[in-house]
Amino acid sequence: MIRIYTDGSCLGNPGAGGWAAVIVDEQNYREEIFGGAEHTTNNRMELTAAIRALEKISAGASVELFTDSNYLKNAFTNGWLVKWKANGWRTATKSPVLNQDLWQELDALISTRTVKFNWVKGHAGNYFNERCDELAHSTAQKFQRGVLKDHIERGTETPPPTPEKILPRGQLSLFDL
Repeated sequence: MIRIYTDGSCLGNPGAGGWAAVIVDEQNYREEIFGGAEHTTNNRMELTAAIRALEKISAGASVELFTDSNYLKNAFTNGWLVKWKANGWRTATKSPVLNQDLWQELDALISTRTVKFNWVKGHAGNYFNERCDELAHSTAQKFQRGVLKDHIERGTETPPPTPEKILPRGQLSLFDL
């Protein structure tokens, strides 16, 4: 089974943000991916990390996804996503669901993979969660300092995440941007 660890970070909320994922395959090869945005929210970064990681996994695969985001986990384990879709992308209070665009992307990816969501406590010593936090936070800092820049495509209100830096299978990041 493939294991994915994800995290998002935001300096200010909204503010400069980063996301990261560590993907560990059945042979214990590890790949780290990350990216971010100049102006975003923590929840958008948490969702983006899961989306970008799942995009790297073939349809039909079995995945265990580990996150410190209850927002992400509970949407699937507590049936929030099913209810939002049934209510026309509205919450129980009839408010529009925030981050609907990302939820729809994630829903499409989940529908073609078997994904088990697991919550891990953040900043509690889980090696891969800590690594994701380090990558996401560092990327957010680079956006905040202006070292990295977004580019707005498709005229969206919130810019899409920048393309991630993809590492060869098993290579550890030196994070040398």
